Parts: sequence; C-alpha cells; structure tokens
Amino acid sequence: MQQKSWHINRRDFIKGGGAALALPFLNGMSWGQAAAGKALPKRMVVSYIAYGVYDPRTKDGSHHDWSWWPCKEAGPLSFNESAAPFAPFKDSVSYLKGLDHAGGYGLGGHSSGDVFATGANMSAFEKTNNISIDQLAAKVNGHHTRYSSLVLGTEGGTGSYGSAKTLSHSGPGQPIPSMHKPQEIFNRLFKPYAGKGIEQVRADLKREASVLDLMMEDSKRLSGRLGKEDQQKMEEYLDSIRSMEKRVERTSQWTHQPLPNVDTKGLNLEVTHKNPEEYTRCMYDLLYLALQTDSTRFASLMLESEQSSGTELWNYATYTLGYKGATHDIAHKRPIESGQWDNWRAKQHAYFLERMRNTPEGDSNMLDQTVVLWGSSHPHASHSTKNYPIQVAGGNALGFKHGNLHSFEGDKKVPLSNLFVSMLNAVDTPTEKFADSTGEMTELRS
Repeated sequence: MQQKSWHINRRDFIKGGGAALALPFLNGMSWGQAAAGKALPKRMVVSYIAYGVYDPRTKDGSHHDWSWWPCKEAGPLSFNESAAPFAPFKDSVSYLKGLDHAGGYGLGGHSSGDVFATGANMSAFEKTNNISIDQLAAKVNGHHTRYSSLVLGTEGGTGSYGSAKTLSHSGPGQPIPSMHKPQEIFNRLFKPYAGKGIEQVRADLKREASVLDLMMEDSKRLSGRLGKEDQQKMEEYLDSIRSMEKRVERTSQWTHQPLPNVDTKGLNLEVTHKNPEEYTRCMYDLLYLALQTDSTRFASLMLESEQSSGTELWNYATYTLGYKGATHDIAHKRPIESGQWDNWRAKQHAYFLERMRNTPEGDSNMLDQTVVLWGSSHPHASHSTKNYPIQVAGGNALGFKHGNLHSFEGDKKVPLSNLFVSMLNAVDTPTEKFADSTGEMTELRS
C-alpha cells in the first residue's frame, strides 16, 4: 500500500513529544498499518461475572423478561428487560447456551469459576489449571506491545484453589495475580518507571541483567553435580531465571519507545467498592485505555470472584439495588432482584462495548477489531460447569458473525473450548485444539 502524504512517520512521532503522544492509534501512523504493511491490532478480552445468572425456567414462562438470556428461542436476537442494554449492539453480539467445560464437572460449588478461561481438566487427582486463552494469545503475539497482557480483577491477587481471584494462568499451577486498585493499574500502564529518569531505569535493568547472568552461570555449574530429583528442581529454577531475563530484555527494549500520554479527565483513580458503578466503569475505562493506546492487546477482567464474602463486593446489590441481603444471596434465593442485578451488570459491560464502538479504527472501530467474551460459570447458582451463560461481542472485522442466540443443549452438546479455538485463531494464534475442544465454533466464525 502506498504511503499517503499525511502518514505520520514513526521517527517524527517520537520527535513530536508530548503533543503527539496524546494521539490514539491512527491510520496515518505509518508504523501501525499502512507503510509497514501491517493490519490493525487484533484484540481479545475475557470478562467474568460471578454467582451465575437469572434463568427462571417456570412452566408458565413467568419472569422471562428478567432472564439473563435475551430471548426465549434460538435464532435472531430480541432483547428482554434484563438484556436491554445490549439492544443497540444487536449486530455485534451473540449469545450461546448449553456450552460446557467437561473437565470441571467434579469441581462443585463456586469452584467452577476457576476454569472459566482455561477449560482445564480438574477431575484428576493433581488439580492444576492450564494456560488460559488470553495468555496463550499473549505468548504468541504479546511481543507487539509494551505489555503482553493485562490481568484485572475486583479483588486482586490469585486466590487459591476453588476460590480464584484471577482468570489468567500462564501454565499449569501458574495463576497470574490480578490487579484491582485503579491508581496502581494506571501507574503500571502509563507511569511504569516510578518517577525515575529513563537513563537510570536502563542502568538498573542492565545491572539486573548482569545479576541474572551470574545466577544462570552458577546454577548451570551446580546442576551437573546434582541427583536426578534435584536436577529437575534446578531446571524449574533455571526456567524462572530465563523468564526473568526475558522480562528484563523486553522492558529494556520498550524504554526506547515513548509512553502514551492519556487524558485522565473524568477518571477517579481513588474510587472504592463502596461506589460499585463508578468503580466498575473505572476498571473498564482503564481496560479501554490499555487497548486504545495499544499498550496491550490481550486482557482478562474478573468483575467478581466466586468467593467475595467479607469484602465490599458482598454488598454490591445492596448499594446498587437496595437489596436486603448479600449479593451472593440473589443467586440462591432467586428474588426478582436477580434480573435487576443482571441488568445492572449488563449496563456496565455495554458501557465498555460502547466506548470501543465509538472509537474509529481503520474503516471500522475498536469493537470490530476486538473479540470480547463475557459470561459466568453457571446459570442461576447451579454451581457446575454445565451450560455456561456466554455472550460474545465484537470481532466483526475478525470474521465473527453476530445477531443470534445459539443453543447447544441436549444432543447438540459442544465444548466451550470450541469457542476458545475460534477466538484464538481470530487473533492470529493458530490453534487446532484447546483443552477438550473438538473443532471450531463455526456458528460464529467460519
């Protein structure tokens, strides 16, 4: 493609300083699309809501208007009261009913949330999770951005087996801690050097690299004198050093690239869980900014964990609906507030989709370039990994086709991991099999 006269050269962009740094990802930036012959960024987001969703299967069809599923029958979408916030996105969303993670059947209780993004086989005695889809994509294509991925959650950390606080795993038994404090997330993304001058940062990284080199040399010398069992442990240790070396090398390379300058107007980085809507939207705003500045292309967001007792999240329904009880109780006691709660969660997610759709990118917009998985691990407090409530949004420019409710219940049983295969292939992560997948989700992407 011939470079247009107005295309911004990368060198000129860097020389432009602060004024140019505030620009979003533009078609005219020659290192992004046209001059370099590269396509627009392909992105993936995995977002999770806990405690299941409202699925009133009454014989008389009552309360259907408040079912999480937007319409009663499979086919073209219509939107009930619960799903109303997504009506403007009819051509950009799909719902999928009846998808399972068979490997999680034996988990029970709230533990079913642990395998939402991994599809891991947790029936074995050794219950360790697999790599999650966001991290597999980051492993293959994360080098294109300053941060290979962004892992967010509303409680932070990793949690423990059966009560995960993160969706993301880099491998078996390797959960990635989620970040949950807006100010810390912002600083990590846009102020990573903690006030240090860039030359000091580079010097610190150089020293760290030298220390790691010495550690590697000493460990290799020692390894030859160890027994078989100790050699295995030493190899795991060496792997951790190699990972640290890669991180240092990656960070050093990115110190030569300017940090994006973002507008924080309207962004309350001090917000707490006592203001659920502002906090949730702030997390979505930070996720949006990370994607919009191309700081990362792969992210996970655990909006609630399955074990939030003792935290402010336990009271979200009280704060938002005036519900007399813990948010967890809505799932079990099945009051009409269940639908209202789902509607509130839908409004927050729709806010994120709208921000992306309103951001032009190439001949389309950010949402068309981003596939977004949103759902829960069980319908209406069934506490199982059967019939995951799933919505897929965006990715229209990545081959996804939307506008329908797809049912895979009964004889049509299909693993949720089939969707994962399609999502991974859509973001240039060639995948034939993931977890228990049997193929691609051809209903959404051929």
